[in-house]
Formats: sequence, structure tokens, C-alpha cells
Amino acid sequence: MNQNVFRLTLPILFGYIPLGMAFGVLFTTQLDYAWWIAPLMGLVIYAGSGQILAVSLLAANAGLLEVAVAMFVLNARHLFYGLSLLGRFRGAGWRKGYLIFGLTDETYSLLTSRPLSSDKHHEQEVDFRITAFNQAYWIAGCGIGALLGEMVAFDSTGIEFALVALFIVLTIEQIKALGDSFPLWAGAFAAGISMVLVGPSHQLILAIAIVTGILLIQYRQLKNRLPAAEASHD
Repeated sequence: MNQNVFRLTLPILFGYIPLGMAFGVLFTTQLDYAWWIAPLMGLVIYAGSGQILAVSLLAANAGLLEVAVAMFVLNARHLFYGLSLLGRFRGAGWRKGYLIFGLTDETYSLLTSRPLSSDKHHEQEVDFRITAFNQAYWIAGCGIGALLGEMVAFDSTGIEFALVALFIVLTIEQIKALGDSFPLWAGAFAAGISMVLVGPSHQLILAIAIVTGILLIQYRQLKNRLPAAEASHD
């Protein structure tokens, strides 16, 4: 099973290692903390953009309360992910808490795009291992980057593009799995509207709200069409 999970998570590996390294380098060069705190953050926080934001705020002497509030707002989008997987994680036992904790953007994309069997217990085990593998990649990247940042001086310009490239790959995989590009165009529309209406600090939240509303409307329309289609068929 681990070999299959490793193959499934290879795109995440190639994204998380360089991105985690970018965070590790940023951590050791911006903050006066021991290098091992970077992979520790990857273990107990496990939020790529949130960790990078935390480093920026701490470097600017922000308080812990400010850091906590900023990270909550930045990661509020995960509430929507969790709601869509409540049924899938039900009955997972002791694994459920970790599945919820480890639900990153990339893990969510992988979990929702892979084919499932009728064995729910087996699929929950696979979901658990996928989540654990992905976090292991992230922790490894954080540790490697922190060590390099402490021992070696090098130009890491552009390494943060690994996250953008990873999202592009995952988006393509989602479209192939779903066979429907409407969510992609809805997301692009929502992002464009939010860029026009609000500043950069609030664009993500507004875009999520808009695309969620659009998809809920589409879901209701599809749900209403099903009874009509079944009635006409009868």
C-alpha cells in the first residue's frame, strides 16, 4: 500500500520539498531561533503560507495574538474543505483527528481526485497515509532548508514558485478526474472580481465566498433538475 501511496503523492513531494526549503531558509535568515524550530513548526502547525506569514510577522516584532489571528484568517478556507469531507471521514476512529489536522490544499485536491473503492475503511486508511506522507515531505523540506540557511549562503530567488507550479498540476488533475471545468472558471471569475473590489489582504476570503456561492447555486440547480429528469423519464 505504501508504494501506491508514494506514487500518488509524488506531485506533492516535488512541490513540498522545495517550498519547505524556501520556508526553512526564510526562517533561519529572518529569525534568531534554532534551526530545528522550522521543522517543528511543520510538525505542529503544518501550514505553508501560514508558516511563511508567521515568520514575516515575527520578524516585524508582531505579538503572538496578532500572528494567531492572521494565520486563522489566512487558513479559514480550510473550513470549506472540512465541510465537504465530513461524511468521508465519519467512522475513521482515531485517524479522524489527524485527517482533519492534515487537510492542506494539496492533500484535499489529491483526496478528492483519486478513484475510490466501496471499502470505506480501506479508503480511510489510504487517506490517512496520503496525509501522513505529505506532511513528512513538508517537514523534511523545512528541516533541509533551515540547515542550508544556517550553514550555506545562496540565492534562493524564485524557489517560492514551486507552490504555484504544484497548484497548476493539481488543478489539471482535478479537471481530468471530474471531467468538468466549470469550478475552474468559477474560481477564475471569483478571483478576478475580488482583485477588482478589494485589496490584496482580503482578496482570498472574498474569492472563496464568491466561488462558494456560485457552486452552491449550481448544486441547487443540478439538484432541482434531477427530479424533473426522473419524472419525464417515468
